[in-house]
Amino acid sequence: MTVKIPQITKEDVQDLVGFIRDTVNTIGCKGVVVGLSGGIDSATVTKLCVDALGPEKVLNVFMPSRVTPAEDYKTTSDLSSEWGTEYKVVDIQPAVDSLMAVLLSGKETPLERGNISARCRMIVLYNLAKKRDYIVMGTSNQSEIMMGYFTKFGDGACDVTPIANLYKTEVRQLARLIGVPEQIIAKPPSAGLWEGQTDESEMGIRYEDLDGILYDLEQNRSDAQIAQDTGLPVEEIARIRAQVRSMEHKRLPAIRPSDY
Repeated sequence: MTVKIPQITKEDVQDLVGFIRDTVNTIGCKGVVVGLSGGIDSATVTKLCVDALGPEKVLNVFMPSRVTPAEDYKTTSDLSSEWGTEYKVVDIQPAVDSLMAVLLSGKETPLERGNISARCRMIVLYNLAKKRDYIVMGTSNQSEIMMGYFTKFGDGACDVTPIANLYKTEVRQLARLIGVPEQIIAKPPSAGLWEGQTDESEMGIRYEDLDGILYDLEQNRSDAQIAQDTGLPVEEIARIRAQVRSMEHKRLPAIRPSDY
């Protein structure tokens, strides 16, 4: 059985485009910076920003490292050229190497090294945004946010986060509606933090299954009910519920004494 997550409509697209346009106008900035990786999330956010603001107000930044697949260079350049945005390449590897030399002993996990890369990328985006009086557009989706599948103050840092209320499967629907190329939509999602890394292998579940669980969790359904809805083992439901709960601190602002 499959959980029926609401379908994305053309009206939803118009709402998101209007949200971006209104937010940028309210803030009073001159444009937006979007880190463009070659994946579906950053491509979708870029296209929404182009539709909302015009390409002349969108700066795409591609920030490769040593483990970035070679095809991502062409993918990002082609996307930016097709949509008419300004395109900039910033190689983060020298900065990553310098920080690793200071902070790491050689015994760390790939995740620890990947987090340094993610935070270096956010330094680049905010530096460029400050110089131009732009704001940084986030590219995290709701599936990633609920699972804590982002680097705090890395790819999770932004000024505006337009697709944060959409599950990954909804982002795929949205991408098709707004004209993101199919080869990007079909590409296995990856944070690109180390060679061969993919979202689904790291989380241990397909997005199609994960989103059904997350949707039902937000409907306050029990583990047994979700297992019945999704056809997945109740133990898997409990694992995802525990993961969502344990990652709450990553989703919240810094906790103040008055929060207790």
